[in-house]
Amino acid sequence: MNNAYGLQAVQEANLKILKEIHRICEKYRISYALDSGTLLGAIRHGGFIPWDDDADIVMTRNQWEAFRKVAPRELCEGMHLLLPESFQGGRRFYDFTPRIIYEYSRRRNPDAETAYYEEKLNHLWVDIFILDRLPDGQAGAHTLLEQKALYALAMGHRRTLNYGKYSLGQKSAVFLGSSAGKLVPMKKLFALQDKVARRANKKQTAEWYYSNYDPGYIDIRLPDAVAQERIQIRFEDCTLCIPKHYDEVLTKIYGDYMQLPPKEERRPSHESTGIQIYG
Repeated sequence: MNNAYGLQAVQEANLKILKEIHRICEKYRISYALDSGTLLGAIRHGGFIPWDDDADIVMTRNQWEAFRKVAPRELCEGMHLLLPESFQGGRRFYDFTPRIIYEYSRRRNPDAETAYYEEKLNHLWVDIFILDRLPDGQAGAHTLLEQKALYALAMGHRRTLNYGKYSLGQKSAVFLGSSAGKLVPMKKLFALQDKVARRANKKQTAEWYYSNYDPGYIDIRLPDAVAQERIQIRFEDCTLCIPKHYDEVLTKIYGDYMQLPPKEERRPSHESTGIQIYG
């Protein structure tokens, strides 16, 4: 692949990352699964959704910790693990999501936004979502509220905020939260988010939740077996892992997930046509 642009080139690069993740996880017996749109594509299309230009996986906390230890030395040339606290010594925020970066790519020409994140996000990547145990009862609801509040505070350390995707009430909450967040060091917010995420992991609770999801999806809860049991499935030209109870996961996220969206909505969620793949 040499200086390629477009959705096909992006999907081919994403597949390289997924194959490398699978290789490492097989070698070290680490459990992972495809998630979100990548899982939907696996079930509905046998690979990527034809118009999807990103990729996501999920791991439980203990599996993520195992992967985090070996990934830096195991990832092949041209890929590396990028942690959420990697920007300007942990003083800046993009989100709480670790990702595998594909170095032979560029999303856009360097500008103020890419400079703010030290050019570390100016590449293609695969997101890694983390499942933590959710406290039972009212404590679980309180934990979810805490995570949403911490995310709002952390938004104060982003370079820009896109208010266009929020309702009027949400805009007020984002404005107030991000304004208050500017007064709290981002390093402290990272530590608090991690502490809240891990608080119930030593208990045998009934449900798990995506502790580093966007607040709009953090309310999704998975029963114990759904969160941990995996099977393998054919994906494009390889075999990857998915949740054994994928129907429950996809139903919680998408509802009637086998129903195709209207034609006008079948388009990449990101500007894949501008992403350059050169290796």
